[in-house]
Amino acid sequence: MVSDVYFPRVNGVSTSIQTLRQGLAEAGHASVLVTPDYPAAVDEPGIVRVPGWQIPRDPEDRLMHPRALAAALDALDPADFDLVHIHTPFLAHRAGVRWARRHGLPCVETYHTLFEEYFHHYLPFLPKAWLAATARMISRKECDGVTAVIAPSSAMKNTLLAYGVSSPIHIIPTGLNLTDFAHCDGPAFRARHGIAPERPVMAYVGRVAFEKNLDFLLRVTDAVRRELPDVLLVIAGEGPARASLERKVAQRGLAGNVRFVGYLERRTELPACYCAADVFVFASKTETQGLVLLESMALGVPVVGLAEMGTKDVLQEGQGCRIAPDDVDGFARVLAPLLADRTAAQALGAAGKAYAATWSEARMVESILALYQTLHAEPRLCAA
Repeated sequence: MVSDVYFPRVNGVSTSIQTLRQGLAEAGHASVLVTPDYPAAVDEPGIVRVPGWQIPRDPEDRLMHPRALAAALDALDPADFDLVHIHTPFLAHRAGVRWARRHGLPCVETYHTLFEEYFHHYLPFLPKAWLAATARMISRKECDGVTAVIAPSSAMKNTLLAYGVSSPIHIIPTGLNLTDFAHCDGPAFRARHGIAPERPVMAYVGRVAFEKNLDFLLRVTDAVRRELPDVLLVIAGEGPARASLERKVAQRGLAGNVRFVGYLERRTELPACYCAADVFVFASKTETQGLVLLESMALGVPVVGLAEMGTKDVLQEGQGCRIAPDDVDGFARVLAPLLADRTAAQALGAAGKAYAATWSEARMVESILALYQTLHAEPRLCAA
């Protein structure tokens, strides 16, 4: 596997890769991941770290040094591998395709991120339409350079088809490691953060980035507090939009209703944060799947969110969630009754727990292994 991101860089791609590698290992299959080095990275079996540079305007990420990346791949024995799985469309894609081609191996790429909707947030000095067109062109070219593409949702597959991608596209959602989301201590989290047991709380977990539509959730919080003055929005995560959001919180007088708690330890603190909430809220329109929705449901916490892009495949009305309209007041009208009625919220959460179990890691690994076996027998290799 090759990826431009992985832990300790926290995002959905890192989680997806980790879940897949764990699942493959449990099924008796070995994998090696070549990925950037980070200041806080720790040594792990099967992880090859590549040095690189910090990326301007996005200090959490690292750009791998091209020569170091090529050397890391060349140090691997191709006889040990049956295929190459690429997870990002940058240096990892180019290096992975070259290495696979050189050694006669098929390669598959998972299209995790809708870059068409991301670039303009990080390159605001360039025309948005030009950036979107460039993202579509790059995506089409790169997807057509691999043996097969994995899309985590039907919406993402349809988007790639609209781009003109001709490589076979397989819908395989990221699975959920249910053991990571089986236990939590919401009351303890509330106590640690000085949140009263009776206070209505909604939570967001994820990257604090412009494309996550978090300003919308701030405005929803403002609307909900008209009915529930002590409502609290807990935002768990970090990212380039945090400073901007903190300014907006101050400007709107929401300092008493919004709490930023940063990154949380994944196995204990993160589940506790979910469970400290009465409702999980989500308004991103660019998700290729939205794994955090399933994490929340797996812990019995109901979701109120927008059904946009990949979240359409996850959010099923009444199955642990309420689907809200894409306007502030409408979203608030769906959300406020659940915050005010814990019995109703808990009943919806119970339905979500059963629903999330159908998205298990084991099902994902089974589907990916079936694809791997097909690719191994497939004569068409990666494009030059």
